Amino acid sequence: MGQVLLVRHGQASFGTSDYDRLSTTGEHQAGLVGAALAASGVVPDRIVHGGLRRQRDTAALAIAAAGWDVPVAVDERWDEFELIGSAERMDTTAPDGARLFQTWYEEATDRWLAGDDEPGQESRDAFESRVLAALADASGSGTTLVVTSGGPIATVAAHLVDGGRPAYRKLMPAMVNTSVTTVLSGRRGLTLVSWNTHVHLTREQTTYR
Repeated sequence: MGQVLLVRHGQASFGTSDYDRLSTTGEHQAGLVGAALAASGVVPDRIVHGGLRRQRDTAALAIAAAGWDVPVAVDERWDEFELIGSAERMDTTAPDGARLFQTWYEEATDRWLAGDDEPGQESRDAFESRVLAALADASGSGTTLVVTSGGPIATVAAHLVDGGRPAYRKLMPAMVNTSVTTVLSGRRGLTLVSWNTHVHLTREQTTYR
C-alpha cells in the first residue's frame, strides 16, 4: 500500500507582472502545510514538484518547515496548463479587471474542455494524459508528496471518481492554496480518499487563487 499526497502550491502573485512568484501569504501557507503534515506524522519517502517557480518554492518552504530530509525531484508533467492569452489579461489593477479576467477565464476554460483549442494551446486530452502518467509514476509503495497546481489535482480527482470533464469544471474553482489531496495505491489500483483538505489554514489564511 502506498499513497500520493497532492499539495497545491501557495498563493501566487495574481494581478502582477510575475504571477509565478509566491505572494507573502503563499509563502506563509507553504510553511503551514509542511509543519502540519510533519506534526501529523507524515514523512514522505520522496518529494516531487512541477517545474513552475510557485511549485518549487512551495516545496522548498514546506520541506524547511517540516524538517524533512528526503529526495526531491522535478517532474514538469505536474505543471499547470496555461490558457493562451491569460498572462496578458491578468492586469487586475484596471477598473473591474479581476471580474473581467474571471469571466474571460471561465469562458476560455469551457471552450478548452469542449476541445475548441486556440492555435498552440495544449489540448485537454494532452494535459490529462501527461498528468495521469505522472500520477502513475508517483504511485507505488511508500509516500510520495507532489507539489503541483489546481488543474492537475482537479484532473486526478475527477478521473478517479469517473466524473470526467463536468467534475473537473466543478472541482477546479474550489481548490484551496496548499490544500492536500490523498490518493491511495493498492491492490484495487488508485483510490481518492480525500480531496482539498486545508485544516492547517484559518479562514483568513484560505485563498483560492
